[in-house]
Amino acid sequence: MARGRRGRVEIMMDILDEVSSSVNKTKIVYGANLNFSMAERYLPLLIKRGFLEKVNSGNGVMYKITGSGKQILKDYRRVSALF
Repeated sequence: MARGRRGRVEIMMDILDEVSSSVNKTKIVYGANLNFSMAERYLPLLIKRGFLEKVNSGNGVMYKITGSGKQILKDYRRVSALF
């Protein structure tokens, strides 16, 4: 996704794009070009909206994209392609 000066929506879409399978917070932070403070702000919001799930596993806390998250990401990509 686009990098540089991003707005809230772009940041959230970058996070969803990074969470194609179960990943930990560190992978999200590095893959979506965030810092941990930003991740702490956006991950709960995406979970609350139903786009991500927080899963406790043997490897610690993992994040997983939901069906709604996949759909919103697909719709965002389709709209972004128009501009």
